[in-house]
Parts: sequence; structure tokens; C-alpha cells
Amino acid sequence: MIFLQENNVTAITEFFLLGFQGSQYLRILLFCLLLWVNCCTLCGNLLIIALVSTSKNLHTPMYFFISQLSINDILLTTVIVPFLLHILLKNGGTIGFTDCIIQFYVFCTSEAFECLLLTVMSYDRYVAICNPLRYSSIMTSEYCVKLLISCWLAVLFITAMDTVTLLMLKFCRKNVIDHFFCDIVPLLEIACSGTQFVELEVSALGPPLLCILLIIIIVSYSNIIVTIYKIPSNISRRKAFSTCSSHLIVVSIFYCTLFSVYVIPTSGQSSTISKVLSLIYTVVTPLINPIIYSMRNKDIMKAIKETID
Repeated sequence: MIFLQENNVTAITEFFLLGFQGSQYLRILLFCLLLWVNCCTLCGNLLIIALVSTSKNLHTPMYFFISQLSINDILLTTVIVPFLLHILLKNGGTIGFTDCIIQFYVFCTSEAFECLLLTVMSYDRYVAICNPLRYSSIMTSEYCVKLLISCWLAVLFITAMDTVTLLMLKFCRKNVIDHFFCDIVPLLEIACSGTQFVELEVSALGPPLLCILLIIIIVSYSNIIVTIYKIPSNISRRKAFSTCSSHLIVVSIFYCTLFSVYVIPTSGQSSTISKVLSLIYTVVTPLINPIIYSMRNKDIMKAIKETID
């Protein structure tokens, strides 16, 4: 919907999200698949949260952070998937300007929080393996909560800045977004003015911050690998690496898709490829996170068996 301002410039009050265009059969098939994925995602992450909350063996910093990751994954899928399912059935859907901005804010908050949380989790594994004698004194419950609160405060502040900057854009005439949710790149493509400043802020803040966090993770795991390599016993070496291998897999999947969408130049990339990549870190990653952490973790598998028994 558009309305006419005093200066005779039409302004956008709602957007039309195209989603995944195709035949009705393919859209229904994708709808069923994503509905199943969403149900599995919610069940898997709720299971992780319940196990960490009720099992005393899982009351450790590592599992505390894993449960926070599950909470964040639920938040992400809740803000993205329901409307995605709607536009698949309708072959596109309308979203109000305010709702679009709210979706963008929650999405950015969730993604930025996961970046910081994965970095904190790598630091936790670094302390546990490289400085095991001081682990319990460093990673106390109070310190873990302070780290979590610091992550949320930093994320809310950064995302608020991005959202305020986005509100500076002017949208007129064209209101069709070739995506399945309100993201910064497709919004910039249809904006009719003010994109230079936003593009400068996004390029100056987003990629450098991602690189800094990734460097911290790489340095942490480099020290972890060196420490594990020095362990004389093969059994102890495998046990030490198994405690951080799951996290390493999650980090690799998350950052690979994130960099492919927001950091690597996408001039020759089709909109379909961009949407598929976005689908990976908004829908698929929240599904595989609890699977990786449960299937590759003896403590969580033990807690599941104790709950069933």
C-alpha cells in the first residue's frame, strides 16, 4: 500500500514479500518440509532447554550456554518461519512497514547474539582445555550470567543502531521484496533514497565485527588444538577434542553461510541462491544445532536416557 505525501512523493506503508516463487505443487511440498523442520526445531531445542534445566549433571557453563543457544534458535525460527509458511501458501504475502521493521530488528538481534554467544562458548572451551585447573574458579555461575547479559546488552545496542539507520531510508513506488523476510540487502535494493549512508554503516560495522569475532574463535581453537596435541594419551586427547568438536561444527556451518550472504560480494549471485543461503542460517541451522549437540554428546544422551527411564 502507498500513500501520497505533501511533496507528491508516494511513500510505502507495506511490503509484498515474494518468498519462493514456483508451481503450487513445489510450494506445498516446501511448506510441508519447512513445517516439519520447524516442529523438529522447536522440539529439539525445547528438549535441550528442559534437560539442562532439570539434569544436575548438565549444570555446567558449557551446557548453560548451549541452552541459551537453543532459546535464541527458538526466537529466530519464531520470527521467520510462520510468515514464511504463510507466503508459501499464498504465493507471496503482505507485511506492514512496522511489522517489517520489527521482524528485521528481532532477526538482527538473534543473529548478532548467536555470533557473540558462539565466541563466548569458544572462550569457555579454551579455558576448560588450556587452563583446566582454574576452570571452575574462572567460569563461575555469576561470571557466566555476566557474560550472557553483556552479550544481550551489546546486541540490543548494535541492532538498535542498525534499525534506526534503516528507518532513515525512504521507500517509494516499488514495494515488492524478492525475499522471504525483511533483511537489509533486499530492503536496500528497493529503497529510493538514502542508501549510501546505510550501505557505508553496514559495510563498516558488520563484516569487521564478524571478522573480529571469528578471529577470536580461531585463536581460541588454535590454542586448544596445540594443547590437545601435547596430551600424551590418545584416549585423553580424543576425549578433550570431543568436548569442543560439536561447537566447532556449529561455528563452521553458521559462519560459512553468514559470510556467503553478507561479506562475500554477491553481484553475480541470483536471488534464489541468496534466499537458499538465508534459509540455511535462519531455518536449517536452528534445527541441526540441538542434533549436533545431543548426538555427539554423551552427557546429553545420558540425560535423555535417564528421562525416558
